[in-house]
Amino acid sequence: MTADEAAVKRRVDRLRQAVFPRGCDAVLLFDMKNIRYLTGFTGSDGVLLLLAERCVLLVDGRYVTQAGEQAPACEVVRYRDKIGGIAAALAAGRSRHVGFESAALTVDLHERLREQIAAVTLVPLAAELDSLRAGKDDEELARLRRAIDIATAALSAVMSLVRPGWAEREVALELDYRMRTLGSEENSFPTIVAAGPNAALPHARPGDRKLAAGEPVIIDFGAVSDGYHSDETCTFVLGPPPAELRKVYGIVKEAHDRAVAAIRAGVSCREIDAVARRHIEAQGYGDHFSHGTGHGVGLDVHEAPRLSPLSDQVLAAGMVVTVEPGIYLPGRWGVRLEDMVLVREDGAEVLTKIPKELKIIDI
Repeated sequence: MTADEAAVKRRVDRLRQAVFPRGCDAVLLFDMKNIRYLTGFTGSDGVLLLLAERCVLLVDGRYVTQAGEQAPACEVVRYRDKIGGIAAALAAGRSRHVGFESAALTVDLHERLREQIAAVTLVPLAAELDSLRAGKDDEELARLRRAIDIATAALSAVMSLVRPGWAEREVALELDYRMRTLGSEENSFPTIVAAGPNAALPHARPGDRKLAAGEPVIIDFGAVSDGYHSDETCTFVLGPPPAELRKVYGIVKEAHDRAVAAIRAGVSCREIDAVARRHIEAQGYGDHFSHGTGHGVGLDVHEAPRLSPLSDQVLAAGMVVTVEPGIYLPGRWGVRLEDMVLVREDGAEVLTKIPKELKIIDI
């Protein structure tokens, strides 16, 4: 058994232990990231039926060969009609109480499925699956580190080139090109490059605005390696920054550092958010921090857990989360700093590698 196959077996066993004692005798999974996590299959469509003693991967004719190669621990079953294939697999497994991903199954598919399996009770699963991928094993951490290495090398190269007069769009295209050239499978998400007033928009899209001396530029970007995403945000300034920008940068950096220092297994996600938020509020900028402090990263760029005032989750060793406080002054500019952090029993390890001290680019 390979290391990847052993990891998949551990994940499946963990899910069985979490779900089957709750009265389910099978679980249906539709989210392709969860299916990849539990089988190794990287196709774009399919259904995973998890039974007490075996896994059945249902795919259409496009993916039979691929599924057989990538998911050796599964019985691969071809379907012509997805609903009919699911119904037949449940009947063959004699399943009566079947859990399903309530966040991934559309109302239409749910109703059509119910029509064909009237004797089966469908049990929605939400909390049981929410943190399925939150803890990262050694293989996952290695893939995350490779994605981070690619992103770090790409941004370092681009930063040596950027000067006033470049458009946001040009910076984003150059960064995307370099990440792909260095081995990224795709971008983690559409790269954000936001200069001047656009930096006050947390999810700005890069456009034709030119980078100008004395203005901040926010770059939020990520690479993907073997399905695993990196996510990092840097704010830099072309030439000497004005005094208020330097001050705000220092506030955001201190909020970031305090949150990272507070991270360890057993601490609530809400408390980590509060550590960053309290500092920004104490400096008079609380109304200008408009999002949560962070989120989990892995096969998705946003996954459990969430560092948010609304979160009920607790950090555990092996989780990887972002820490990304920001201050946004509408019509003027903004500052955001983001690192990926590995939760350990007694603290945290910052995985991303770009230093978060104020970077002033000589012009």
